[in-house]
Amino acid sequence: MTASTSPAYKRILLKLSGEALMGDDAFGINRTTIMRMSDEILDVTRLGVELAIVIGGGNIFRGVAPGAQGMDRATADYMGMLATIMNALALQDALKHRGLDARVQSALNIEQVVEPYIRPKALRYLEEGKVVIFAAGTGNPFFTTDTAAALRGAEVGAELVLKATRVDGVYSADPNKDPTATRYARISFDEAINRRLEIMDATAFALCRDQKLPIKVFSINKPGALARVVMGADEGTLVHV
Repeated sequence: MTASTSPAYKRILLKLSGEALMGDDAFGINRTTIMRMSDEILDVTRLGVELAIVIGGGNIFRGVAPGAQGMDRATADYMGMLATIMNALALQDALKHRGLDARVQSALNIEQVVEPYIRPKALRYLEEGKVVIFAAGTGNPFFTTDTAAALRGAEVGAELVLKATRVDGVYSADPNKDPTATRYARISFDEAINRRLEIMDATAFALCRDQKLPIKVFSINKPGALARVVMGADEGTLVHV
């Protein structure tokens, strides 16, 4: 795929980890980091791209993780879902400060705080140019926010799932440990499975493959990377059918 003067995608689903919001902090939300991400998102929407976001909660749950040791798994997962709602509200507020209209929809019903997830309403928001932030994962324990990203991406008809990470793509080995590791520009789902590359959890990965929904892995820490991905530039790694 080569760069062009118009976006390569009309509608995308961005998966943001909670850890991406920490910046250099040990946990929580770094205000400078979340405002920088808001600027990146604003740049993409100005290109006319419809953007939905699934956000994780690791940055908040990390702070309470020691107390969750030995806890019932379902209970811990629900705590994690609540953390994603906090992150979604923080991101919505940051986008508002940038003049961008964003709506939070939650898979858990907390109607005094956020809207419930309703697919037709989410589609209407996207068509109106609003950013839609999906919180609380799938609303079920034992499923990750990666799976929520794959599910919501398929539901809203996204052309691409963007997985924002701290590395600029998928490598043949851990680039922090192996200096000879090389970045894949493109790789098929089957190749990724055969090479045992951990791109998403198995459930999310299988869902994207079955729905023929490509995944782009890129670094959220590289300025302008999100816009370059949307424009079809050689940024990150494309996982395709």
